[in-house]
Amino acid sequence: MSNPSAIAAVTSTLRNLLTSAALEDPELLDITVSTQSPGIARNGNDANQLNLFLYSTAVDTAFSNTPMPGQSKNGESSMPPLALVLKYLITAYGRNNDDVNGHRLMGRSMSALHDHPLLGRSEIEAALPDTDLHHQLERVRITHDFLSVDDMSKLWTSFQSEYRLSTGYEVSVVLIESTRPAKTPLPVLRRGEDDRGVSAQGDLTPPFPAIAEIILPEWQTSALLGDTLRLNGHHLDGDAVTVRFSHPQLTNPLEITALVGGTATQISVQIPNNPAEWRVGFYSVEVMISNPGEQDRGTNVLPLSLAPQVMAIAPANPIVRDGSGDVTLTLTCNPQLHADQRVALLLGDREVLADDHPVQTSTLTFTIEDAPLGRRYLRLRVDGVDSLLVDRSVTPPAFDSAMEVVIT
Repeated sequence: MSNPSAIAAVTSTLRNLLTSAALEDPELLDITVSTQSPGIARNGNDANQLNLFLYSTAVDTAFSNTPMPGQSKNGESSMPPLALVLKYLITAYGRNNDDVNGHRLMGRSMSALHDHPLLGRSEIEAALPDTDLHHQLERVRITHDFLSVDDMSKLWTSFQSEYRLSTGYEVSVVLIESTRPAKTPLPVLRRGEDDRGVSAQGDLTPPFPAIAEIILPEWQTSALLGDTLRLNGHHLDGDAVTVRFSHPQLTNPLEITALVGGTATQISVQIPNNPAEWRVGFYSVEVMISNPGEQDRGTNVLPLSLAPQVMAIAPANPIVRDGSGDVTLTLTCNPQLHADQRVALLLGDREVLADDHPVQTSTLTFTIEDAPLGRRYLRLRVDGVDSLLVDRSVTPPAFDSAMEVVIT
């Protein structure tokens, strides 16, 4: 999720990177890095100088019809993000217009960008804290952009300035989220007769520990805090068996000891009901196996989504609209939600973003403008993971009646 400040965040991060690279050379300690048009960048400055100029923004067509990663599912319609490719021109000026120092500056800059092809999340956040670009799933990459003599000549002609030593770089992809809400139809209740679905299993068993599938209670689509998971695979037995849950926004993985009674082909683990420690989202699950006198072994990694659970809805049904036709709902959820998480209420087929929650909390407020009358099922979507609406403990599956609101 990125806001319109993402372009400025890229420019600021690149400026910091170029400044740090130049300061490693004692001859370039008077370096300044400007971000102006080359025609006015020098402006009487006689010190060593680099100018980082964003001269073009282009749309990355690879994302033209792709929803924002992690925020939409199959069958839903949402505006794709604005995917941008940023083109920069770097110009070097030596002290007192000495070209040798300019060449030294250019070499330092190109070497730094060559060795630093990806902008780090911490670097982006430090350069411009009020942007969300560091949370973007797609990494921001830096590549050299070859400009022919003709292209370079046209650029400098447009600057109405004499040519100086320059080179081009391309930064992509920068995703800016659309502000238009998504259309979210209800999920499918059954797949095939009696909701049997499809199952498949490999025939070959390698001599290494591996997990083939994670089975959730009642065949849920996502796990909840307190759930007991079954992990099927092979060579899963050991003196100490630990299940490791890794989340991209958690510094350290969460490790849980497998329950007693596991076998070489199946183990079980219970997710503790600790709302403050766990975070809604997508996890990578790995089993670590230890035996005395042997090196610890790890399995392959399988994905697991941890869903938010709606514990309470206020006010109770029936919910009366105010004079403007609006409704305010307060939801209590588990686990707690963080300030940097994207939270939306799905009311029927409408998406309503949560009011600001600047601190970690289990209570969220949603203001629904022109609320639709009648009965509607609601879901809570956090970072692309929906709360569970379908009750699969009954046959056939049915929608959870506790998630139905009546608006009058």
